[in-house]
Amino acid sequence: MLPDFLIRAGLAGLGLTLATGPLGSFVLWRRMAYFGDATAHASILGVALALAFGLPVGLGTLTVAVAMALTVATLSARGWAVDTTLGVLAHGALAVGLVAISFVKGVNVSLESYLFGDILAVTWGDVAAVWAGSVAVLALLVWRWQGLLTSTLDPDLARASGIDPDRERLWLTLALAVVIAVAIKLVGALLIAAMLVIPAASARALSRGPEQMAALASALGALAVVAGLALSLSQDTPAGPSIAALAAATFALAALFRHKG
Repeated sequence: MLPDFLIRAGLAGLGLTLATGPLGSFVLWRRMAYFGDATAHASILGVALALAFGLPVGLGTLTVAVAMALTVATLSARGWAVDTTLGVLAHGALAVGLVAISFVKGVNVSLESYLFGDILAVTWGDVAAVWAGSVAVLALLVWRWQGLLTSTLDPDLARASGIDPDRERLWLTLALAVVIAVAIKLVGALLIAAMLVIPAASARALSRGPEQMAALASALGALAVVAGLALSLSQDTPAGPSIAALAAATFALAALFRHKG
């Protein structure tokens, strides 16, 4: 019989992969891996703000993630280099967040849990929040799938078809913000991007179409969650990094299989 905390961790991790599979696929197709990583780093500022004002941590991280997305979009539209903007905002927000947390009084908080995650400590409320957020993101991606896919493959064709690529990018960044908000307690700010990118990269090596890649990315992410939790239980390793490490091992196998094929 599995312990209750492990069941909660497994359900939370599996719920997260519902969204990270298809969303991570779009992150790769649009070459937004750095954007996802930067937004995740900046979410630490959201944690600090939430703790300081007594708000839910998910709300704080969601607010900062959305604000970062809008800021990057605004600055890039004005001619700023996207990579430079992301670098400044990500590291600046992370540094400010780390400093701000040290000034929050009367709050017993482990910063490491927000940096690396603590999936084994999730409550049933956290599980419900993760599933609600993931299902909402998955529903959004299914609803906007054709528009997102067309604007990703050919923005000019999208405009000719009456699809606004900027609007589709906004939907995608909003979905990314929601996933980061619900995932930060599970895998932490430093590993969120790994769960978005690595399973999708593995799936790309084995897939023949976008829909197959999105579904396979979710399946490989779920496999990494189960295997990572099993490794953590048997070898007493940290759960979040174990999940990311198993995802990386899956990518290595997928790359080897593709090379031999």
